[in-house]
Amino acid sequence: MFVRIVKLSFHEEHIPAFLANFEIMKERIRNAPGNRFLELYQDKNNPSIFFTYSYWETEADLENYRNSELFNEVWSFTKKLFNDKPEAWSVNKLASLE
Repeated sequence: MFVRIVKLSFHEEHIPAFLANFEIMKERIRNAPGNRFLELYQDKNNPSIFFTYSYWETEADLENYRNSELFNEVWSFTKKLFNDKPEAWSVNKLASLE
């Protein structure tokens, strides 16, 4: 399992549209084959910056999602709202304490 972190930066006036669309799509994204966890964060100092954390069973699962109609639907809506290029990282979780 690995974690995909995506940094998204929006024009301030588009934040409500992004959040509304995320609310509609989050369960579908979370239920994509191989997805085990999904979170959305908002930067405390710059409210125009968001991060998604998604946990995937395999890289193939993430690639299948990225090539799916669902991803195309989510991304085609979201990318119109950006004020900066998104950034993404795939990382292995080494430790987790609760």
